[in-house]
Amino acid sequence: MKFSINRSRFIKTLNDVQRAIASKATIPILTGLKMSLSEEGLTLTGSDADISIEAMIANDDPDAQLQINETGAIVLPARFFGEIVKKLPEQLMTIAVSDGFQTTITSGASSFNINGLDANSYPRLPEISAEEKLTIPADILKQVISQTVIAVSNQESRPILTGVHLTVHDTELLAVATDSHRLSQRKLTIENPHDLEYDVIIPGKSLTELAKIITDDLESVTLRITENQVLFTAGVIKFYSRLLEGSYPDTERLIPTESTTNVEFESGTLLASVERASLLSHASQNNVVRLVFEPENQQATIYSNSPELGNVQEDLKFESLTGEKLDISFNPDYMKDALRSFGQTNIKMAFTSALRPFTLIPSEDGANFVQLITPVRTF
Repeated sequence: MKFSINRSRFIKTLNDVQRAIASKATIPILTGLKMSLSEEGLTLTGSDADISIEAMIANDDPDAQLQINETGAIVLPARFFGEIVKKLPEQLMTIAVSDGFQTTITSGASSFNINGLDANSYPRLPEISAEEKLTIPADILKQVISQTVIAVSNQESRPILTGVHLTVHDTELLAVATDSHRLSQRKLTIENPHDLEYDVIIPGKSLTELAKIITDDLESVTLRITENQVLFTAGVIKFYSRLLEGSYPDTERLIPTESTTNVEFESGTLLASVERASLLSHASQNNVVRLVFEPENQQATIYSNSPELGNVQEDLKFESLTGEKLDISFNPDYMKDALRSFGQTNIKMAFTSALRPFTLIPSEDGANFVQLITPVRTF
């Protein structure tokens, strides 16, 4: 195996693939980067058994300057190899593999020799046999991921909650995540020419990594699902992830349909106030911020205190406030995550009581996106 390639173009693809490679793995060869060279181009593969990423640099890619001398395959230690490539002196580099898997990397006056592994020992990627695929606009998929993964659980005690529940029925895609303290739900109308029906749970960590490789110049991402694997195809990148097994909780019943107190804020203004209040709440053990709404006086106030440091009180600016008086406490970190997911827009908050979950929805498109937060009992 021997080829020359533009180093910047190679590094761009390497960075995408390395997202799937762990520094430590139960299968040692998975700490390596697999490179396969064919007449069509160079394919890089990385995997940690849960996520696998495969990306191809085509031989007709004008930015790659790929020159193929001899086809073949090799697995190289990903971390070490990556550091070498990023520090080479020239834009063009050459990689040559001898019979004993020894690999020579040259660029300008610099030359490295490193030991590789037999590519035939590298685990095969999952086979996705499903012909039908779902096509989703790339920017919308990235937005849906960012709006839902914030609510996945980090606790392995309930593995099912570490994923995002994705269902597709007719022309509706529904993505839901909850860690039992908060919930995020996003609905999306899609084109579904094959009438595909999906009901799967995708690990939140997988979706977070997927979002990082969805670039602004990408138009769409295709989705294929088999029994225990999902394949996202984003341009020249194939992103495989295992699916979580089990039944996701029925979350529809958790979202209240009625409210007794309603308030509308500009999300950025409220976020700034919550961030100021959380400066003190983070200094205390319970990390709680309090909101008091007085519709009769048209007043909304945020409070936070730390016994060691002091307290903060701030009158909030709002667009509208109706209903009953309310005094409610919550985790400010959950609120900040929720508010950031809306971007710069007006949001409506609906409350039923001081101890019942409350919702946040965008003022203009409330039917398709909802964040839910469970209050904290302070007495």
